[in-house]
Amino acid sequence: MRAVFNKTLLEIAKKDPRIHMVLADIGYGEIEPFRDTFPERYYNVGVAEQNMTGVACGIAMEGNIAVTYSIANFPTLRCLEQIRNDVCYHNANVKIVIIGGGVSYGPLGMSHHSTEDISILRALPNMVVVVPCDNYEAEAATHAMIEYDGPLYYRCGYKGEKDIHSGPVDFKIGKAITVREGKDVTLMFAGPIGLNVLHAAEMLEKEGISCRVVSMHTIKPIDKDAIKDAAENTGGIITIEEHNLSGGLGGAVAEVVCDEGLSPKAFKRIALPDVNVALIGHQEWIREQFGMSAEGIAKQIKETLK
Repeated sequence: MRAVFNKTLLEIAKKDPRIHMVLADIGYGEIEPFRDTFPERYYNVGVAEQNMTGVACGIAMEGNIAVTYSIANFPTLRCLEQIRNDVCYHNANVKIVIIGGGVSYGPLGMSHHSTEDISILRALPNMVVVVPCDNYEAEAATHAMIEYDGPLYYRCGYKGEKDIHSGPVDFKIGKAITVREGKDVTLMFAGPIGLNVLHAAEMLEKEGISCRVVSMHTIKPIDKDAIKDAAENTGGIITIEEHNLSGGLGGAVAEVVCDEGLSPKAFKRIALPDVNVALIGHQEWIREQFGMSAEGIAKQIKETLK
């Protein structure tokens, strides 16, 4: 997904001279085309993410679009104060892009597990939170990101993710995308974990359980209409995300359910538990340890619907 993001951003930048990239000593094979094409719009501030965010805010406040870019937690949690006080307070046109959401960098350990970012970033005023699930959404979300005027957090996958969609998608910020229809339960996911969700739905279909599968690619603003429709017209809502149980997609959906007075027949959040994910290993292996393989997700869905 990161390759698609970088390629798409470069193509957009060729037509929009406002776009600048600000990095903290990262890239290596992906961002060099942007650097070589637009050296005057490329800044590597070194391993100094707080400074990166401040520089980006200054660039944006001069009428430009600044894109900060790094891996996992580094462009978010390490410089959270600057995002809050500089970017969000001034409603600056800064796009915060992370590569490797969730446990994509599994072999690098807890420091590289981005598992609290959605809840923290969506709590910031003026911040939009976007979590594309595959290459098609990644490309469309990059266009939507640049078209949006204001702070936006883009949580990208890493590399080698398989596509969930079969072709280009109609991507609108705040508008969910239905991947497949179903009536017994609605499975709402965010990010590349959606492929496991789709496989789980296919397994359950063979057992007579019809699942609607929905990509909630925008956590903030969230699609209230999609949540209402799922609560009223299917047998319940189950959210799935590669993120801490607290405050992510599941929390956002639950807030809508409560605030709107909805009464789904069933409701469950499938996510990483509220622990420090200190496991080291391949991404799919870590998912399996927390019941988030396709089989693990299917099992939890069946238990919820009993």
